[in-house]
Amino acid sequence: MPGPGPDPDPVRVSEALQLVGVRKTYGAAGTTVTALDGVSLSLSAGTFTAIMGPSGSGKSTLLQCAAGLDRPDSGTIVVDGQPLAGRSEAQLTRFRRQRIGFVFQQYNLLPALTVLQNTVLPLELAGRRVDLARAREILGQVGLGNRLGNRPDQLSGGQRQRVAIARALLTEPSVIFADEPTGALDTRSAREILLLLREAVDVRGRTVVMVTHDPVAASHADTVLFLADGRIAGELPRPTADAVAERLTHLGDAVAAHDVAMEV
Repeated sequence: MPGPGPDPDPVRVSEALQLVGVRKTYGAAGTTVTALDGVSLSLSAGTFTAIMGPSGSGKSTLLQCAAGLDRPDSGTIVVDGQPLAGRSEAQLTRFRRQRIGFVFQQYNLLPALTVLQNTVLPLELAGRRVDLARAREILGQVGLGNRLGNRPDQLSGGQRQRVAIARALLTEPSVIFADEPTGALDTRSAREILLLLREAVDVRGRTVVMVTHDPVAASHADTVLFLADGRIAGELPRPTADAVAERLTHLGDAVAAHDVAMEV
């Protein structure tokens, strides 16, 4: 069966991300681990959502499936109004380059390229027109206007993450997926990165979905979704760091109680 044809020109939709009954398992028969167990969620465009939960709760798997980096076993995923199912790997790659931005903990910058070159690389790979003036403008906005010719090893961790954010913004994505974007940063740099992500939502109208273990980072989001055992285990709108930490503590207690019950 042929995959879907070329994607229509991006049109902003009210729902930036939808998952319906998404399941994902790993391992062979007898040793199967369920990473996502029928997850359903709907995130409005122009919002900032943090995903939190205990280790092994399915946070990274959810992000990878939602971004089209991994395929679920079943269920439906729709990004910016476009379903991901039925696309070849090449079509998924093309879709990601058009509609999705990524910010990872490890920056994923090429060491031989300058700040400017790393920033425009996704456009070049996608065969899209490279607007160097726009790239310089965005790099200036994230505080790197005087670092265009530097290479990653000449930058601090916070500066490298700013390059990653500028790179994501330059492609004009509908959704930015951030996986522990502040995990390797000091407190000051982490706060600066979170403010940039917040600005991407409030000023640029992007949708940000961030996996984090840090209650302070999560407090910058509009809503926190909690995962446990591969399922949505709660939601916290207008989060504060204290409220997130308290919810995580109770979530951990609930998971521990469930594990004990399963062993009895």
